[in-house]
Amino acid sequence: MNHEYHGNLGLPAPCLVDVGTVVNKNDMLRLLQDLGQVRYIHTQDERVISKGEGYIMEVFADPQQSTLVANRTLYLNVLSFDCLEMGQIDDNQTHFDLIQDNRRLRLVPLSNPLQDQTGRNLNVAAFEAIVAEALSASWDACLDDEGNFPD
Repeated sequence: MNHEYHGNLGLPAPCLVDVGTVVNKNDMLRLLQDLGQVRYIHTQDERVISKGEGYIMEVFADPQQSTLVANRTLYLNVLSFDCLEMGQIDDNQTHFDLIQDNRRLRLVPLSNPLQDQTGRNLNVAAFEAIVAEALSASWDACLDDEGNFPD
């Protein structure tokens, strides 16, 4: 009997809850994509280089592009970092540390994904209502026009 596995198929996938180190780039992408507004602290050799607040505009994995933080916007390339460490600050506020050698970019979410999802669902419902109303009006116009055809 052959017990050899291809890759890591025999091992369960990691399960991290609120605290842990993420090295898989796809997992990093998923964690960062919906953070929204954040407070960031950029440190090097444990010295604060810069800090501020901004909005995550894009999260991607491209070896030809840089991570950019400017003008209160963040464009995060997960390939710019070795790993992501999740943790919590004193007041149970989650933070995400993107780490590369002695550089750390700490992201502390300022938006709440539960509230953001509720707002997103309301926007979808409003959009669906507008589309339904427009389609209904369009069908009414077509039915009205049918009476105008010559016999």
